Amino acid sequence: MSAQDDLPDLLNDCVHCGFCLPTCPTYVLWGEEMDSPRGRIHLMQQHAEGEPLGGPMVEHFDRCLGCMACVTSCPSGVQYDRLIEMTRADVEREHPRSLKERALRELVFQLFPYKRRLRALRGPLRAYQKSGLERLVRFSGLLERVSPSLAAMERLAPPLGKAPRLPERVAARGERRATVGMLTGCVQGEFFPDVNAATARVLAMEGCDVVIPRGQGCCGALSLHSGREEEARAFARRTVETFESVDVIVVNSAGCGSAMKEYRALLADDPEWSGRAEALSARTRDLAEYLVELGPRAERRPVPVTIAYHDACHLAHAQGIRSQPRDLLAAIPRLTVREIAEPDICCGSAGTYNLFQPEAAGELGDRKAVSVDATGAELLVAANPGCSMQIATALRRRGAAIAVAHTAQVLDASLRGLGRDALIARGS
Repeated sequence: MSAQDDLPDLLNDCVHCGFCLPTCPTYVLWGEEMDSPRGRIHLMQQHAEGEPLGGPMVEHFDRCLGCMACVTSCPSGVQYDRLIEMTRADVEREHPRSLKERALRELVFQLFPYKRRLRALRGPLRAYQKSGLERLVRFSGLLERVSPSLAAMERLAPPLGKAPRLPERVAARGERRATVGMLTGCVQGEFFPDVNAATARVLAMEGCDVVIPRGQGCCGALSLHSGREEEARAFARRTVETFESVDVIVVNSAGCGSAMKEYRALLADDPEWSGRAEALSARTRDLAEYLVELGPRAERRPVPVTIAYHDACHLAHAQGIRSQPRDLLAAIPRLTVREIAEPDICCGSAGTYNLFQPEAAGELGDRKAVSVDATGAELLVAANPGCSMQIATALRRRGAAIAVAHTAQVLDASLRGLGRDALIARGS
């Protein structure tokens, strides 16, 4: 049975109760029924009954962040995540986008999933940031007038320094407890290489041999969550091949981990790959999830800092991982964790959403920045590169002096005894 054969049952699961409404970011912003999960399901039903995918209908689907907060809040078990991915695949197949939209989408999907292309961008981007042109361009508003999406892309780029390159194997400290593979990611690998370095060190200090295949590529998360199914399947097959020799694959990016756990569904109709995909999905672990399963061995040293922990949507809603990062952080002496108001409302990053829907993403980013600032924390901790870029940009816009770091970097600072100042400086 194909995924499309499941569509009627999936649509009928929704009883239009409205429990999803207060958790849906776009409904919270605009109060429009068609920009809520149940409203979009109504449109999906219309399309299933023969209504063509016209511009207004597609716009409501495009405005969905795919954050899956509605999945968590739904008492009827509606699989909205599957519904929106199937619908987006229909949109990509059936709906003719404008030339401008096609050009922007091709730019994004021909750049971000490819490490070498991102690496080639690093040099010019570093020069641009150091030259003072960055401030001039932002002050002029020129890029905003040319393309709000390109302006968003420019604003979101984090400050770039030298990128540490990891070896193909990092040896365990002390007695080896496990051998794990590590996904380095595309944006994570090129824009946040310090996060990957910290991840490898933490795993090694906890007794893991860390295998980092040099030939690994994109996991396909951006393509999968944007309806580009065949592209996502190609990336998935390559990832399955790359990591078949390890027992566990540790992932430090929420969106990537979610996508890899979905391989079992993505390749379910492919007889050659379905079993291999199922096996890889079963072996995939988020970093926090795996460290809690493994249990602590290395000594935690004090890090006297107050942090606000952000629940990335693809970690909390898609993977159900909420307590594990908090447990890891709470075990660090003298570290204080503060909760952020409206934790289930997306920050507006959502993969490519802040590039394709920059205005709505900006509103959500500002809303999240207000909540983060209200905690009084010195450091925001997030487990997804998109969230880190999105919230850091919104905090800068607000003038809030709050650094941003990954859970792995906080653990690394504790295990290595680096102290608060090194962590704050590195997270800025």
